[in-house]
Amino acid sequence: MEIRKPEFVEIVEAGPVERVATGFGFTEGPVWDAVRGRLVFSDMKDDHMRCWSRSAGITTYRKPSHKANGNAFDRAGRLISCEHETSRVVREERDGSFTVLASHFGGKELNSPNDVVVKSDGAVYFTDPAYGRTRQDLGRLRELQLGFRGVYRIAPEGGPVQLLAEDFEQPNGLCFSLDERRLFVNDSPRGHIRVFEVGRDGTLRGGDVWAATTGEGAGFPDGMKIDSGGNLYCTGPGGIHVFDRDGACLGVIPTVEKAANFAWGGAGLCELYITAITSLYRARVKVPGRGR
Repeated sequence: MEIRKPEFVEIVEAGPVERVATGFGFTEGPVWDAVRGRLVFSDMKDDHMRCWSRSAGITTYRKPSHKANGNAFDRAGRLISCEHETSRVVREERDGSFTVLASHFGGKELNSPNDVVVKSDGAVYFTDPAYGRTRQDLGRLRELQLGFRGVYRIAPEGGPVQLLAEDFEQPNGLCFSLDERRLFVNDSPRGHIRVFEVGRDGTLRGGDVWAATTGEGAGFPDGMKIDSGGNLYCTGPGGIHVFDRDGACLGVIPTVEKAANFAWGGAGLCELYITAITSLYRARVKVPGRGR
């Protein structure tokens, strides 16, 4: 572990990062399914969504997946996915059918929805960079219809998507503070994390740079989440960077491959599952993560 401040050892276990499974194309979007005791994650290059559990190992969740990237469970336990190939945000219903939550803004197709988070009131927030239109292996090559890369909101009752911010180069990971009064959004090419104040109507204000991911090794801001203690985890150079509530980087959980995303799982949510390109890794933490 790369310890930058002594508080790091009170949050993360000092043991090794363990490789759980390998042989994938490009892993992303992990979410822990506590009901079934399994991890669900995307494999974009293979157009495949997979599961891992201690009892069954690796199994298929959905194929084809329309090169799904980020995933999140809503408050009813339904899986919401961002599809790079179709530029849609979809929700899987109990009967296995799909509801399209978002596909266009202002009459134009979205770029390629990337990551998604669900607020406690049921509103869905997602980022929309261009990666799924500029890389064939991660989506489908096609012209951009929008002239910006935005952050959006879908109201709890549905309806047209609402543009919240558009001054990003490539918005990627996003997560709420514990009290949901702030929304953190990172910008991969710029290497930083921004913070917005969330209004009562769900709109955003501010957007100042809150922290930057710095260091040696491959990686940039991508997957990002808050643990139960209010510590913010974000992928970055060399692995997973852990920040305190004030934006100070406490340390880095190293990965031998470029980390793309992560999710807490297992008993007590003290296992950190990391999707890193071709492999799935596991580290252990002392401060539990958060579930749905």
